[in-house]
Amino acid sequence: MAIIIERGDEVWVVRHDRPEARNAMDPQSADDLVAAFEAFEKSDAKIAVLTGTEREFCAGWDLKYAASLTPDERKDLSDYDFPMGSAPAPRGSLGPTRMELSKPVIAAIEGPAVAGGMELAMWCDIRVMGENAYFGVFCRRWGIPLTDGGAVRLPRLVGEGKALEIALTGRKVSADESYGIGLCERVTEDGKALETALEMASQIARFPQQAMLADRRSIYETHGLTVREALKVEWANGLAALRNEGFDGAGEFSDGAGRHGDFGNI
Repeated sequence: MAIIIERGDEVWVVRHDRPEARNAMDPQSADDLVAAFEAFEKSDAKIAVLTGTEREFCAGWDLKYAASLTPDERKDLSDYDFPMGSAPAPRGSLGPTRMELSKPVIAAIEGPAVAGGMELAMWCDIRVMGENAYFGVFCRRWGIPLTDGGAVRLPRLVGEGKALEIALTGRKVSADESYGIGLCERVTEDGKALETALEMASQIARFPQQAMLADRRSIYETHGLTVREALKVEWANGLAALRNEGFDGAGEFSDGAGRHGDFGNI
């Protein structure tokens, strides 16, 4: 199987391992990746790290597979259509890009994360890139649009103008530039992206989880709302965490823990 899961008590590593195709996503890999994150969502693990091989994160949708489709298969893409009502969204061509998880995922990126691979990275909450890793809407060359959330998530991360420039030109976006424009959150030495992502995941897993997850929901759910409506959502999301964790945490601080921004003594 091309999808390998390393199940820790608190942190899972989900690895796409298809180096013969530069980690391009074929239907079986996409299905298996969805199954992996469905299992993660149901598990007691607190956070997942999505990664690829040591040389490539994901080269996008498997274009050799796409080119092999018959004329009838090319016309009938209804399996990807969104259903009516509140039914769950079908998987995207890259797998989990339409899933809305309740727990965070960090992308650990080495080498190319291009076309659909860039979309898959943007689905994650946080991106850690090796210094020679890169993004790019390389599918621009072949007439393939962004259908796995790229046109939605890219402007939310970098702003509309920069998103248009990156998407319309299809150019390569280096790790350093990605960090500068907010397309990734950490750049590390080549070969260290997974290690750095795991260190970050372990830190997040240490915190009181209810409050952390409430803040995560609020960041996503308040996008596009007026300030007043957003404040209502933030309050509703945080209230249970404040009652269940916050007051006890305040007591720990009062007793001497975590003074002067100390994250070790918590």
